[in-house]
Amino acid sequence: MELKTCILIGAPVQDGTGRLGCDMGPSAFRAAGIGPALASLGHGVVDQGNLSIGAVASVPHRNPAIRALGEIAAWTETLAQAVEEAGPRGLPIVLGGDHSLAAGTLSGHARRAAMASRKLFVLWLDAHPDMHTLETTTSGNLHGVPMAYALGLPGFAGHFPPLHTPLEPSRVCMIGLRSVDPAERRLLGELGIRVHDMRAIDENGVASLLRGFLDEVERQDGLLHVSLDVDFLDPEIAPGVGTTVPGGATFREAHLIMEMLHDCGRVTSLDLVELNPFLDDRGRTARLMVDLTASLMGRSVLDRPTRSY
Repeated sequence: MELKTCILIGAPVQDGTGRLGCDMGPSAFRAAGIGPALASLGHGVVDQGNLSIGAVASVPHRNPAIRALGEIAAWTETLAQAVEEAGPRGLPIVLGGDHSLAAGTLSGHARRAAMASRKLFVLWLDAHPDMHTLETTTSGNLHGVPMAYALGLPGFAGHFPPLHTPLEPSRVCMIGLRSVDPAERRLLGELGIRVHDMRAIDENGVASLLRGFLDEVERQDGLLHVSLDVDFLDPEIAPGVGTTVPGGATFREAHLIMEMLHDCGRVTSLDLVELNPFLDDRGRTARLMVDLTASLMGRSVLDRPTRSY
């Protein structure tokens, strides 16, 4: 990956989850040194501060479980515009905030890619697919719907911003899933999304699974967006998240993914989501996420020249 201008965009979103604390995520990433870490690798760093939304009216929905629909719709529009504008100037890194923010980042990057006549691929690193629609969610927490919205699944019209360019399911790869509801499982099967759950990682190793996807990105000359949820990682190494699921990615599995992403040279945007500093252990999770970002952006133990095979 060549040197980039990394554009840090804070998204203090916590309305998509039922637990307070994610709004402190952007500050925790900054306190953990994400800017200096990127600068030490030779990248330019532009910190645009935190986004915000104004007062939002309550938006009703026939699913009584849903909360904060107006707020998440407003964040979606704000984030889509922010990442679309930032993309031509560098590599946007959105500092979350809960994963509902991906409704905005995915739609904004997809719109930008379409206008540039490029194909957008998405690597989704998460314990959950976040494939609920507004009708199927039973928790009402809208951090469980962003992928469904970005894929253009029905039920969002009139509640979320109009979707300019839906994601193509064949260009989405989900790695690390281990908590999938029945409605989400059905949609994953119907759409044919590439899914590598933790059992697949156990049986095959993460490198072989990721390599096939990255080869496809290369063949289609695609842009690659990475969405990294803290709960992708095992809670033993990353406790600072409200949706802990045992059995997640290990320290080395996560770093290997980031190192391979750096080597592929295709990553054009990144989300760091679901960090809840209130639940963290003296900044341990925030520092790990910053270290993983540094690996993606070129930090390595030894230089490994690209070889032709």
